[in-house]
Amino acid sequence: MHISGPTAGRRVCAAVIAALVTYSTVLTGENLAAAGRIPTASVPAPKLDWRPCVQGSPFDCATAKVPLDYDNPGRRTIELAVVKRKATDPGRRIGTLLFNPGGPGGPGTVQMPQNYEFFPREVRERFDIVSWDPRGIGSSTAVNCFATTGEAAAWEAGKPAGVPVGAQQRAAVIAAYQDLSRRCERRDPELLRHVSTADTARDLEGLRQAVGDAQLTYLGISYGTILGATYANMFPGRVRAMVLDSNIDPQAWTNHASDAEPRLTTFLRMGLDRAAAAVLDRFLTLCGSTDTAGCAFSAGSPKATRDRFDQLMRRLRAQPVGEWTYGRTIADVVSSLYILHPGWTDLAGRLRDLWQGRVPKPSQPPPAPPVPHPNPYVGDEQASAVLCGDSPNPRDPAVYPAMEEAAARRGGDAGRYWTWATVPCISWPAVAADRYRGPWNTPTAHPILVVGTKYDPATPYVDSQAMARELADARLLTHEGYGHTELINPSSCVKTYEARYLVDGTLPPAGTTCRQDKPPFPVRKPVGGVAAGGGWMAGIVH
Repeated sequence: MHISGPTAGRRVCAAVIAALVTYSTVLTGENLAAAGRIPTASVPAPKLDWRPCVQGSPFDCATAKVPLDYDNPGRRTIELAVVKRKATDPGRRIGTLLFNPGGPGGPGTVQMPQNYEFFPREVRERFDIVSWDPRGIGSSTAVNCFATTGEAAAWEAGKPAGVPVGAQQRAAVIAAYQDLSRRCERRDPELLRHVSTADTARDLEGLRQAVGDAQLTYLGISYGTILGATYANMFPGRVRAMVLDSNIDPQAWTNHASDAEPRLTTFLRMGLDRAAAAVLDRFLTLCGSTDTAGCAFSAGSPKATRDRFDQLMRRLRAQPVGEWTYGRTIADVVSSLYILHPGWTDLAGRLRDLWQGRVPKPSQPPPAPPVPHPNPYVGDEQASAVLCGDSPNPRDPAVYPAMEEAAARRGGDAGRYWTWATVPCISWPAVAADRYRGPWNTPTAHPILVVGTKYDPATPYVDSQAMARELADARLLTHEGYGHTELINPSSCVKTYEARYLVDGTLPPAGTTCRQDKPPFPVRKPVGGVAAGGGWMAGIVH
């Protein structure tokens, strides 16, 4: 899911871990006999000339040169910006963990350093961790449809923010993205056709070779899960260990590999309308279950807090607070549900301000990581190039209003948001030259660990269940918690299982459920009674 650089929430507490189940194959060596879908074109591994990213940085940087078109590798080459943090216990180093931070459109050279401390401690000790800006993104050879940053900013300012309201705003948003499509087609139409998930899977295979590992050890979150699943089915014999955290249903992504015009957008096929609505309901319920010291938007009870939110949305439709329109606020609400700490607390504060008629203070950006380009250009066209070229979406703008109303019946305000999240695809000028559309059940050299969070606003738990079913050999680990990806909404229980699996191949027992470490808001203490039990969501459940 397209997310804008998550960082944040902290603190990992201890959790009780039950017996572990080890699968029989040892995670060493290669099993090339299973590799039935490795592309036929022979391409040398890219060379990585590692140097400190900036003076004094603990991260090293390099640039990889890869073919634009793997079917014609002798023609144009493009560059991939790559970043590495060396294993902190080099004497016990196992190899390299390659990491994709999702999106599509997430720049790994920024998001891996920002989120490095969220990787399990033993993984940081025993693996070099390498990430990269995928082709088309950030500091790699990027899709950029504007001549200057000022031109890009003017385009962004010229369209309604967030969810369009009414026929006039809908027409303005559609026209803005038609203009963007024309700009993109003029600047580099060849690049637009070669930023697919399959292209990036081939880049990932090249990076595996470049770091010298016989097989791939990989962690992908969000969009990184469909990338991982694509790699696993294109290069099944190369899979050493693969963690897919917060998954996209492959059948939803590909529209069941159908050539027919899709009825729904990618995100509605995934069920994001219902999922985001369920998480928003939990946010309001938990907020209303504490006082304003614990959640600034609390109205004293879950029902009163939900009613207050609905009333605020009606008010904003009629009268924005400064630049905070209904459309902008809904977009902010949904994206703020991704990160539990401090995202939910900060969201509650902004909603309180809007309720009281005040313009919320701007959010503080996360600290810049020590890399050469800590804030690369990542305009809408970069995520759009991957999503719209790879995953089918309706191209008739006339169907979107009815689709929005149907999604609103299922998911309220969140349904409206997710309907319009794929509006760039209506007029996008390119279809990927190389799309992987299945099969998804090719036997891999080793099993895959799938992690799904129960209340995830951007990759529903049912999609993680679907991913585990689609893959030939996968184990589902359930994260009983909130937010988008376990990596940045941590459960020490999940991280312990992930580390054990990545180190020696030990899978959690089938049906394992882990609890999140920290509740979204402080639990209101009972008055006149004694609280019993083992604490909020502590430990492990089978």
